[in-house]
Amino acid sequence: MGAEQQPKHHDAVVETQGSLRRCIVTRAERPQEDLIRFVAGPDDDIVPDLARRLPGRGVWVTAELAAVESAIKAKAFSKGLKRQVTVSPDLARTVEALILKRALEALSLANKAGLVSSGFEKVEALLDSGRAGVLLHGADAATGGRQKLDRKFRAIQGDKGQEAPIVDWLTVEQLSLAIGQSNVVHAGLTNGGATKRFLSEAERLRRYRTGLSTS
Repeated sequence: MGAEQQPKHHDAVVETQGSLRRCIVTRAERPQEDLIRFVAGPDDDIVPDLARRLPGRGVWVTAELAAVESAIKAKAFSKGLKRQVTVSPDLARTVEALILKRALEALSLANKAGLVSSGFEKVEALLDSGRAGVLLHGADAATGGRQKLDRKFRAIQGDKGQEAPIVDWLTVEQLSLAIGQSNVVHAGLTNGGATKRFLSEAERLRRYRTGLSTS
């Protein structure tokens, strides 16, 4: 019996076995959570599929703004799909806006679930109760009050041996719109499924903007 036939390697096939997918820019394999799936729409326009549910063959790009920009410049979408597709020059920023929308929607859902407290005094009271799971600050807020809340949150979480996640890359306006109140500078979330989802989406936004390797 002859030697077993070795499987052929096709660089254009970006969807590999298991939960790993290959980035069409870096050629590195990563978990799906670290990439963004793109498909060709009915008009052959490249469409981001953040929820990974759209039909058709997809290509994957590392979930970083710089990687999406590189994919555009290298015409990697057409190469990966082996067909001519139309790619908007603003695709990288469109993806950022979509990720931001998902984060704000998740925050809104957490608020509707009764998991959000806003305002300095209410947030401080939430911290004192030991029930805070996430702390929010407007990116454009003054640092004074924030530092006090951050120190207290980190100390309390440290005593419990738990992380102290702080989200400070959404603006005051964005927080206010998501929570449905005016001038939300500080907010805190108690633990729950909606809080976990918000933190995941917010972290996805941060890493898209700054790079996956940032802590």
